[in-house]
Amino acid sequence: MNLLSQMTNASLPDKYRKMSTEEMENKVKQIKLELGDRLYLPGHHYQKDEVVQFSHDTGDSLQLAQLSAKNNKAEFIVFCGVHFMAETADILTTDEQTVILPDMRAGCSMADMANIDQTERGWINMQKALGDTIIPLTYVNSTAAIKAFCGKHGGATVTSSNAKKMLEWAFTQKERILFLPDQHLGRNTAYDLGIPLDEMAIWDPITETFEYEENIEKVKVILWKGHCSVHEKFTIENINDIRKNDPEMKIIVHPECSWEVVQQADEAGSTNMILTTINNSPAGSKWAIGTEMNLVNRIKSIHKDKEIISLNPNMCPCLTMNRIDLPHLLWALESIVEGKLINVIKVEEIVAKDAKLALNRMLERV
Repeated sequence: MNLLSQMTNASLPDKYRKMSTEEMENKVKQIKLELGDRLYLPGHHYQKDEVVQFSHDTGDSLQLAQLSAKNNKAEFIVFCGVHFMAETADILTTDEQTVILPDMRAGCSMADMANIDQTERGWINMQKALGDTIIPLTYVNSTAAIKAFCGKHGGATVTSSNAKKMLEWAFTQKERILFLPDQHLGRNTAYDLGIPLDEMAIWDPITETFEYEENIEKVKVILWKGHCSVHEKFTIENINDIRKNDPEMKIIVHPECSWEVVQQADEAGSTNMILTTINNSPAGSKWAIGTEMNLVNRIKSIHKDKEIISLNPNMCPCLTMNRIDLPHLLWALESIVEGKLINVIKVEEIVAKDAKLALNRMLERV
């Protein structure tokens, strides 16, 4: 087992399903006051408003994990995000701090596309084909085991904000990069560094083969065949529709979108870059945003002086990122008060040690 989780097998107790929203909100407020500094509630950008309203801080996954680590007063970190985020928070916090994920079903389909067994088998095959010329990098949207794999093999983690800087560093270490688990962020970042598409190969972990038609020795970047199920749904057709219907509307997308979409957009960047760009844009400006729907709706509610829409009008919130709701949050908080903790996330020590190496190699350079 690479991950040890003390977690209940029971589903959400019926009593929470019977409570009114007002009652649950009042109970959450009461427990926050009762626990005071002993409690820290980080909320990821993609979470529902019903949960985010109670967060001490909102942000991206790594930012929130770092804030959790800096908050040395908090005994309990109830992470309103997904599994890999809670793992990272546990890795970076002390043994005296307890990380809880309110709903264990909250996950990331992209992170699940690279498991450690597939990665270790793939690494052996890549070494056979290309020798000791590869350094692994993983997006922080990955499991603790994948982060540990990268740490063990001299690699590091990256975020969408610092991916370019980390790829530049990685090329000072080895001739080639293995980028996990999101092929689109890897491709977009490498292309931005001047690496042509024909020097990038896809590794398919299912068939355990390269998707590449030329001499494999030509490859500089190996892209794991994974993707974000939300960002991959933004298409060139969406962009063409916007351009046709409202030529004045600017299009801004996340680099987890496909290369074709990023190339056609006006702007592309991390969640923080998207937020900053919209914040700094003038009143009356128009934006079609290619990222998760909860965040788009939140941006829209904040910037009422601007016209903001989703790039894909049929987009819905991420089903796995969107799991945590008010009943589960209250359940987690009451478990603390009652001394019967649920859904505690605890990464095995040997995994945490190597994963922290990967995280620190990034943090030292950004």
